[in-house]
Amino acid sequence: MQTRHLGSSDLEITPIGIGAWAMGGGDWAFSWGRQEDGESIAAIHAALDAGVNWIDTAAVYGLGHSEEVVGKAIAGRAHRPYVFTKCSLVWNDQREIEHSLKAASVRRELEASLRRLRVDLIDLYQIHWPDPEPEMEGGWQTLAQLQKEGKVRYIGVSNFNVAQMKRVERIAPITSLQPNYNIVTRDIEKDVLPFCRERQIGVIVYSPMKSGLLTGKMTRERIASLPPDDFRPRTASFQEPLLSRNLGVVEVLRGIAERHNRTPGEVAVAWTLRDPVVTGAIVGMRSAEQAKQIVRSAEFRLTSDEVLEIEDYLKANPVAA
Repeated sequence: MQTRHLGSSDLEITPIGIGAWAMGGGDWAFSWGRQEDGESIAAIHAALDAGVNWIDTAAVYGLGHSEEVVGKAIAGRAHRPYVFTKCSLVWNDQREIEHSLKAASVRRELEASLRRLRVDLIDLYQIHWPDPEPEMEGGWQTLAQLQKEGKVRYIGVSNFNVAQMKRVERIAPITSLQPNYNIVTRDIEKDVLPFCRERQIGVIVYSPMKSGLLTGKMTRERIASLPPDDFRPRTASFQEPLLSRNLGVVEVLRGIAERHNRTPGEVAVAWTLRDPVVTGAIVGMRSAEQAKQIVRSAEFRLTSDEVLEIEDYLKANPVAA
């Protein structure tokens, strides 16, 4: 599988990476519902065997559980994939989540992540959210210090806007940004992507299939039957007026997919990779079967006419903010 250079680092990453959000399982604030650890590990192994060379997780996914699953999956493998994780979201004994970028908190998070992941070095350590904003510079300074200490190879940010990136880059260079980006979530196109291109900041996007909505398997009936601890039905994209427009997008993707013997999800991922400023896409996978299917999107590219076909549908079906 081809690789791409991530920002100013020496990391060469595959166009897609393994997303481990759903692997955190159920019973937490941003859960995707119940998930069997065995299926998660099988998905990771299938993707790695197919050539994917990085995994993205976060301490908060499953309140530590996702990192534990990733640690089990990569233990003992002859060639360890790059491991990316995130800090700044912490929780208490009541499983309540809050934000912290205080130095002591970030250091505790890092040590806990290293234990759960069973590694002695994290390849890319990221601030998950720029919150609390007054602590942002202090949190970034801590990440820079952890890099100097050799506990992390590179440092990045997630969900930062341009102004926030400018603030922290005065302290230390940003290797990468992880933004939410997909066909129906495109806020970053106006200024964030151009800024990253100018500064040579790598971009690894999350939710390229809009939390499963653009896979082609999500219907109104399936959404209605999702378990109570699945956060997705509570989001705007899974509700009207956006839902009808989004399901219409899926039918456009399905038409394109059928011409290439692909799936709508593969088309959605390929769309995010059409611009060279996007280094890679984080793709969630919950079984070996899903992994084997979606890794095909790493080498799939849309034609300019197909990109325009998607654009034409969106222009013809606007939804007021």
